[in-house]
This record gives sequence, C-alpha cells and structure tokens, in this order.
Amino acid sequence: MSDEHRFDPNEFEMVEGRAIDLAEFFGEGGNIAAPREDHRSGYVAVIGRPNVGKSTFLNRVLGQKIAIVSNKPQTTRDQILGILTEENAQLIFLDTPGIHNPKNKLGKRMVQVAEETVIRDADIALWLVDVNTPPTDEDRMIAERLRTLQQITPLPLLLIGFNKIDEWHKSDELLHQRAAEYRALLAWLLDEDEEDEDGQAELPIYPISAATGQGLDDLLTDLREFLPEGPSFYPGDQVTNLNLRFLVTEAIREQALNLLHQEVPHSIAVGVTDWEERDEKMTYIAATIYVERHSQKGIVLGQKGSMIKQIGQAARPQIEELVGTKVYLELWVKVLEKWRAKENLLNRLGYSG
Repeated sequence: MSDEHRFDPNEFEMVEGRAIDLAEFFGEGGNIAAPREDHRSGYVAVIGRPNVGKSTFLNRVLGQKIAIVSNKPQTTRDQILGILTEENAQLIFLDTPGIHNPKNKLGKRMVQVAEETVIRDADIALWLVDVNTPPTDEDRMIAERLRTLQQITPLPLLLIGFNKIDEWHKSDELLHQRAAEYRALLAWLLDEDEEDEDGQAELPIYPISAATGQGLDDLLTDLREFLPEGPSFYPGDQVTNLNLRFLVTEAIREQALNLLHQEVPHSIAVGVTDWEERDEKMTYIAATIYVERHSQKGIVLGQKGSMIKQIGQAARPQIEELVGTKVYLELWVKVLEKWRAKENLLNRLGYSG
C-alpha cells in the first residue's frame, strides 16, 4: 500500500479570501530610503521558552500575521523575520524557536537557531517570559545558556518582557517580587553595585500583553532609543523576508497543530510539492503533510478522511488571502520514519543546520 494519501477539499464550498497586495507584503525592493542622521535601525531577537507568546508578540507589533500561533509548544521551528518601518526607525524582529531541552536533532537545530540569532544577528535581545509563572526549569536553562554564550562573545543589550500582564490579578508588590525572581537568574550579567556602559543599574523589565497590545508602546519607544543610528536595511513596504511557499506550508501546519492532539503535532512537517497558477482567479497547490509513523498517518487522515478535510478547509482561507486568488488545494499524507532524528531528512524538509 502506498504511503501517500490524496485529499481533494474542492468538493467543499470555496471560501472567498481577501487578497493581499504581494508587493506591499514582501516589498518591491530598490526603494530603501536614504539614511537620515536621526534614523535608527537594527535587529531585535525575541527569545524565550516555548509557548510564552513570541509569535503572538511579533504579529501584534507588525499589525499583521506572519508567524503561526498555536497553544502547542515548540510551534516555531525557524527564525521568522518581521520588519517594522517607521519614519525615524526600522526595527527588525527575529522571532526564534523556543529554547528548550531538545530530545532529537530537530530540537537541537531549533535551539541552535535561537542561540545563533542572539550572538550573531541581534543588537537587542528581548527575553519574553510569562509573568504569571515563577521561573521554570526551562527559564533557568535559558539563563545558563545566556551565561555560556556571554563567555563566548559579549551578549547584546538584554531586556525582559513580562508577557501576559493582562492575566495578572495580583498586587504590585508581588509583581516586583516576580521581577526580582527573574533578575536573580541574570545576576551574573550585571552587578547590582555597578552600572553597565549604558548607565543601567538593573535589567529593564517591561510588563506587556502580546494578546491585547498593553504596554507595547512603552517597549517600542525604548527599543527605538536603544537601537544604533543607521539606515534602513529593507524597503519601507516590506514586512518579512519569508517566501510565499514557506508561508503556505506554515498555514497548513498551523491548522494541523490546532486540530491534532497528543504527540502528533510535533511529528508533522509540511512541504509544497506543486504550485500552478491556472488562471488569474485560480491557483493550484499540492502539499504533503509528513509524519513519522503509520499510526500518526491514520490520525492525520481521520475517519474516512475527516481530519485532513478539516485541516484543508481551515488552512485554505488564509492561503487564499496570501495568494490573492481562489486556491484548489490538494493535501497528501506521507510517512518519513523518524525524520526528526535524521540529518538527511531534516535537510530535505528545509531544517538546515
């Protein structure tokens, strides 16, 4: 029996999508503004343990969705770049995979991406934590990893974002106590009796809500101030450097994450296998959902194909919005045994080291 199973969701009612101007979304290029003396620009790495709201933060700051969001941990597997261009500044946010204790080669690559983003690319590192939770073992591990990285090369300016402040219903005194708990994890970075070169006596902490936008104006104001003076790196109309195929695969994977349970979501990868613009109103896209075991394939398919139909129906409106036409979507399921543990399969699926 073949490991592939075809699903044709087009027997269901088409969903009209609102077209995005692709030139506006990806940028036309060649129109980078001339540098101004008072213009600031730079990279902000957004780090943290899985499921603390990093992708929600990025989407909120940009005012549109470029990173998938799920309540499943370890949703983000790649570095996602989002560009916020203003009159006097360009802030380039790097949404990173959640830093965790990896259990396979994919997990190791995800952590490697996050750590390299901090030490190689960032002018500022924004560590997002859940204000409603005391430091976890993963938070302590992140602090230790930052300490190790600091011994290799000086870290960029580090800020702490107390995310989910909209869910905080305790006293200000307890909030200060929570801040002290997280600052204590980084006591090695800044001696309380000394000031660093920026004149900071302690690590700045910003109470924010990525879900509601609370506190983001204050954070963005300081991020602009902390960035170095310099020209824009990207055209003013560009929001991300991600290509359209990647965004389509992420839209499919997001719906699989949201609809599937247990261990299956972590075992899923998605690849676009065919793309054809049939006319100005219709785009044909075929994509394969990869799993690690035959039992997982059955779960993704569902009874009489019910689950994969739901995934296709849920993903198609967002894909149509991205592509700007109606989409004829075909989904397949294929087994790649233990793909998360095999270098060649990770490379094949785009998770390069």
